[in-house]
Amino acid sequence: MDNKTEVREYHYTAKDFASDQDVRWCPGCGDYSILAQVQRSFPEIINKPKENIVWVSGIGCSSRFPYYMNTYGFHGIHGRATAIATGVKIANPELDVWVATGDGDLLSIGGNHFIHTCRKNVDIKIVLFNNRIYGLTKGQYSPTSFKGQVTKTTPFGSVDYPFNPPKLALGAEATFIARSIDKFAKHLQEMIKRAGLHKGTAFLEVFQNCNIFNDGAFDLLTDKDTKDDNVIELKHGEPLIFGKNKDKGIRLEGFNPVVVDLTSGHYSVNDLWVHDEFDPSPARASIIMSFDEREGFPTPIGVFRQIIKETCDEGITRQINEVKAKKGEGSLEKVLYSGNLWEVK
Repeated sequence: MDNKTEVREYHYTAKDFASDQDVRWCPGCGDYSILAQVQRSFPEIINKPKENIVWVSGIGCSSRFPYYMNTYGFHGIHGRATAIATGVKIANPELDVWVATGDGDLLSIGGNHFIHTCRKNVDIKIVLFNNRIYGLTKGQYSPTSFKGQVTKTTPFGSVDYPFNPPKLALGAEATFIARSIDKFAKHLQEMIKRAGLHKGTAFLEVFQNCNIFNDGAFDLLTDKDTKDDNVIELKHGEPLIFGKNKDKGIRLEGFNPVVVDLTSGHYSVNDLWVHDEFDPSPARASIIMSFDEREGFPTPIGVFRQIIKETCDEGITRQINEVKAKKGEGSLEKVLYSGNLWEVK
């Protein structure tokens, strides 16, 4: 008898992950790019039957995503995607569970579920489509709309301060946090692959243009004439350099980041902050995430931080096995007929 375990290789293409459903997003929507990059990335990270992959969503334009993936999917209710995904993963830890969600769905009504998913380190992948507006319900301001933004529900400008999604994920202790942009196809593919290969809660924020209700929100970061001076790509082990001619950099003086001119003669590449995405302390990642809130600083994309620790589903499985080893198999009948019981006559 051959006791060797058979190892099967699955060879997929992008078309294998495309469903037969007509894609119903507005022409020009950034969601098309996210869908395309996911389908192009999956063949490189998925080596199991497609039946073992699940996409879960809540409500919003982004939440139509499960219809367009040729995998299992669950279109849930508003804000509950991460809670549903947690249940799916704990019930069957062998599944690869992904969440497609928007800034309103995840960070408003779904905010509580999101922070506890991160806190527990459930092994799911959360892709946030952040367009800084409510798209499906026609243009209300969202938790990521900037202060002063004019929308249908803030006609004189929003007075709220927006969430910084990566900082929120960091504070809730997600173990993988990254960001990309819908128009940066190759970079987005790389971030999807990195998130998919991570063991634990992986949070990927994607800046996504809503060309109907918030068109041009990220033009400064994507226009060919401005992007190089306004975006900095984080690369592990490399100094923080940006600019069209790679002539600007960021130094860390204590806990204070400073933008410096590399052509001034006062600073060289050796003086710059070297990115460490595996730093066990969250402090440096938090500082990088704060670039968004500092005038004159570039917007960071890439992996902010990645650490490894026991996942929630691993912890539950370990605990069950330990208790079984100590007390044997449990009995549902004993549980139901134990504890406080009374008769009603």
